[in-house]
Amino acid sequence: MNSWTQLADSKIPNSSGNLQLWQRGEEFAIRIVGVRGDLMNSRMHGSEDALAELACKRLNKLEGARVLVGGLGMGFTLAAALAVLLPSAKLTVAELIAGVVDWNRGPLGACAGYPLEDPRSNIHIGDVAELLQQATLYDAILLDVDNGPEAMTHADNEWLYSAAGLRALIKSLRPQGIAAIWSASQNPDFSKRLRRAGFKVETRTVRARPGKGSRHTIFLAQKPVSGAVG
Repeated sequence: MNSWTQLADSKIPNSSGNLQLWQRGEEFAIRIVGVRGDLMNSRMHGSEDALAELACKRLNKLEGARVLVGGLGMGFTLAAALAVLLPSAKLTVAELIAGVVDWNRGPLGACAGYPLEDPRSNIHIGDVAELLQQATLYDAILLDVDNGPEAMTHADNEWLYSAAGLRALIKSLRPQGIAAIWSASQNPDFSKRLRRAGFKVETRTVRARPGKGSRHTIFLAQKPVSGAVG
């Protein structure tokens, strides 16, 4: 069996941590220095695919759909959204770590089919929170940031899942817009927080690989027609 080879290293902004890109044959992994196990692995992206598919399936006939993707990762969420949406759609991907963008434009990009090369894709190197505080409205917002509501790699990510962050999230959606949020685990308290922010909420449990692998949670939070914010 091939051994793992480190390809690249990238500092996490405003943090003492580092991410590393590793390869073994056709398999890639992103790891946090000092943390055991893989943060992401190219063989296990079923829940990332589901995040996009569950949120974007109702947009598959909507001309000019606007979608915000928080977190590029290995590109699987972006690729799954592009596969569902029309050619007129516009997707903005916010990725905090510039090195991750470079990796997706390099050899890692082949795993998801180089979705950044799709003309519908626009990259924002920076915090997705910056975009949530602007005036742009989206039909869907997909958040695959850190470990979900239990932020692990970057303390600033906790704002996204706070009451203030969720208020910004619902204000950034058009009426009946969907926010889909990936989480490494179930979190009933977060469901309550979403409802207090004004969302209609349901959760789905999905697997990292078809029929096997870790169980992850997708929170599907819909903004009401009235656009009321709690």
